[in-house]
Amino acid sequence: MKFGFVIHPTSIEDVVRYEPGAAGKGPRLVEKIMEWMPAYAAAHVTGVRAPDGRTTEGWFVAAPFMPDSMLALPRETVYKKILDAIEIAAGLGAEIVGLGAFTGVVGDAGITLAERSPIPVTTGNSLTIAAGVASLLRGAHEMELALEDETAVVIGATGSIGSACVELLAPHVRRIVLVARNRTRLERLAASLRERVSCELSIETDVRGAVPLGKLVLTATTSTQELIDPADLQTGAVVCELSLPHDVGRRVALERPDVLVTEGGNIRVPGPPRFERVREPGRAFDLGLPEHTALACMSETMILALEERRDHYTLGRGIDLGKVREIDALAQKNGFELAGMRAFDAAITAERVAQIRAAARARRMSAVLA
Repeated sequence: MKFGFVIHPTSIEDVVRYEPGAAGKGPRLVEKIMEWMPAYAAAHVTGVRAPDGRTTEGWFVAAPFMPDSMLALPRETVYKKILDAIEIAAGLGAEIVGLGAFTGVVGDAGITLAERSPIPVTTGNSLTIAAGVASLLRGAHEMELALEDETAVVIGATGSIGSACVELLAPHVRRIVLVARNRTRLERLAASLRERVSCELSIETDVRGAVPLGKLVLTATTSTQELIDPADLQTGAVVCELSLPHDVGRRVALERPDVLVTEGGNIRVPGPPRFERVREPGRAFDLGLPEHTALACMSETMILALEERRDHYTLGRGIDLGKVREIDALAQKNGFELAGMRAFDAAITAERVAQIRAAARARRMSAVLA
């Protein structure tokens, strides 16, 4: 069974990777050009192979919009281009399609698109959630944190990804701070979660006020702005971001060498996967990720194709935790695994982690001696 996956750039750097001819052009001009561009098949994906020999192939189909355009333009204009991309994928033989980045956020998070699509649709959020929580817990282990004593801060907690991450994190930590802009929605979420989780819960509407409260920080927002101020992070903090565009700017890396930042949604794809540009056969399509690595939302779509699941899987604002656990198990069955730690376009090696731990110890010592 074949798959399709709808992509769009989330930064100018992405645009240049997708279309090298855009290099050197002004951001506003690039944004307007993309609004006029039609959907097109960008990459052919082959070589995805499960341990038992089953294979799948598919296509990344571009719906050229920048995130700000997708939020500002009339919804039907955005829907039309995404649906054009889905039609292209179906025409190439795809029997399921995933929605990447803001294409899975706009409107009602895939429900309307699924109703209009000729093939089943998934946002890929279930595997994104599983991978994000696993990445945060791995980072905590690397930083030698005692999880049962720690507070986690989840930014974007009332969103579909954030709320599910809260519930999966709850058994591991002492307290979780839920962060979002709408206090009423936060209060409603906290009241609902208190019936199901045993850890302490509190709410905050101010990101800068919330971040200093915990050593574990997970971001899952649809913001197009950087949200984390380096000065607000605790010494030795772990920040896992699931957001595209990124919520954590490079200032954190420059100003806080004692903090571990990791991208939470990267998955190593089994087999010898190849991402090849459709318009230039033989040339690799650059996702800005290491070799054999894809985003978790892409990987969810590949897994469903391998499993020949022809049904709408992850849609809407509410997430079924049963599906999160199911897709996590199916990922393991099919040979998909958490990719190595990475942030700011670079791998985080064991040596780098040791340097971050040492910087955290030195910062704590300086605070004691001050």
